[in-house]
Amino acid sequence: MTIWTELSPSSLSVSYVDAGGVPTRSLRAGSGEPVVFLHGTSGHLEAFARNLAAHAERYECHAIDMLGHGYTGKPDYPYEIPRYVEHLLAYFDAVGIERAHIVGESLGGWVGGRAAIDHPDRVASLQLLCAGGTVANPQVMERIRTSTREAVLSDDVELTRKRLRLLMADPADATEELVEVRHAIYHEPAFVAGVDNLLCLQDMETRQRNILRPGDLARISQPTLIVWGRKNPFGDVPEATAMHEAIAGSQLELFEECGHWPQHEQAARYNPLSLSFLAKSSAAGFSGRISGRISGRASGR
Repeated sequence: MTIWTELSPSSLSVSYVDAGGVPTRSLRAGSGEPVVFLHGTSGHLEAFARNLAAHAERYECHAIDMLGHGYTGKPDYPYEIPRYVEHLLAYFDAVGIERAHIVGESLGGWVGGRAAIDHPDRVASLQLLCAGGTVANPQVMERIRTSTREAVLSDDVELTRKRLRLLMADPADATEELVEVRHAIYHEPAFVAGVDNLLCLQDMETRQRNILRPGDLARISQPTLIVWGRKNPFGDVPEATAMHEAIAGSQLELFEECGHWPQHEQAARYNPLSLSFLAKSSAAGFSGRISGRISGRASGR
């Protein structure tokens, strides 16, 4: 099954949105409360190809290429977490979202978590899918930096395939179509030129000033779902349980035989889990549009 076959049950559009001066690739589908999907480091919106059709049956879905990623603009400065949050909120404002549910995988969870802490009125609920940003493991950081730079700075498609397979418990989930999509993105001239801006969070000093510590996580008041693969190559299960313990009332789900992309590797399990969580999280009187009446901040618990 191809990406577009997976997406085809929904009426969708792909366009570029001016988000604070950054042209931002956005895939939109469905109607209802806004749900915004955020991918991981060096990723792109296709990470959610197996999820959007199911979610678009009930929600207005937005999957974006984050700042400096995919086909979104790549301004020349290091992409630290406040920059990502600024860009995310600029996207919200550009498309008329006042408040949204955020689904963040890896780096996307880090960005979503920071947004939920610093801008609680803009985040209705939070999903942390193998989220990064709570530890600084030098071995993992070096693995991300080296595998990404090698794949970007070489034309050898096998290095892109290797980088994508690193995410999956089953290499077959790194489909050849996904490899081709990522290889094309990796070799866009602007992506090559900006790869070190994108990888700045793999520098220890930079990471330490951006990290989400237990005290930060304790400030998350929105309903929060944590999903983790037991074979996640970029973080062990104790990382997930620590998040769960720090975020009051959070829900933790561990997926067997799953790596770093639970939403993709086990979409048949993840999609109903997410939809159930979103249904429970929706606050009475929710309004996610700037043009509509905005309800008060959700209690989250």
